[in-house]
Amino acid sequence: MEDFEKKNDGSLDDRVSEQSQETGKSPKGKKEVKKKSVGREILSFVGYIAVILVITFLIVRFVGVRTEVIGTSMTPTLQDGDNLIVEKVSYYFTDPQRYDIIVFPYPEDPGKHYIKRIIGLPGETVQIIDGYVYIDGELLDEHYGNAVMENAGLAGEPIVLGDDEYFVLGDNRNNSEDSRYPAVGNIKRSQISGRAWLRIWPLDKIGFLQHQ
Repeated sequence: MEDFEKKNDGSLDDRVSEQSQETGKSPKGKKEVKKKSVGREILSFVGYIAVILVITFLIVRFVGVRTEVIGTSMTPTLQDGDNLIVEKVSYYFTDPQRYDIIVFPYPEDPGKHYIKRIIGLPGETVQIIDGYVYIDGELLDEHYGNAVMENAGLAGEPIVLGDDEYFVLGDNRNNSEDSRYPAVGNIKRSQISGRAWLRIWPLDKIGFLQHQ
């Protein structure tokens, strides 16, 4: 009887040992598999975050960015506190046009951006006479800035724009620091960050901006 029990015990031990070898599983092995699984999850998460950051960077750098209007230099078109999407795609394929509303860094403080409307195009001669804009000697027929300008600034004398220069004004002509002033001056093509495209705030004014 004792021999039978010992034999059975030995056989059972042998079978358990054989099964362990076949499956390759052990308590230690399970811990290693779990650690590897957690490691893969962490790497996957880090990779996901990296992809999101890259996509965000590309959108901000090449497609568009949200910006907020501060001040009243573009009233009545834009109001203080308006939130806009500024798109950058258009100017990869076409040149800026007259009346486009553009964003550009303030020359004396690149961290600060201005938003103005293009009035003069490359190669044109711009002058303000008696409060009105003249392009190449002809009165500009426009309706964005109807106020008679009290200060012609630099444009009191003819300004000849270079091949890559633009003359910009705020729609609120008597309350705008723009190309009439030395601190801003003519804006080069390379300075233009993008074109104001969509107003997303306030909610009752959501919509695409009209430029022409």
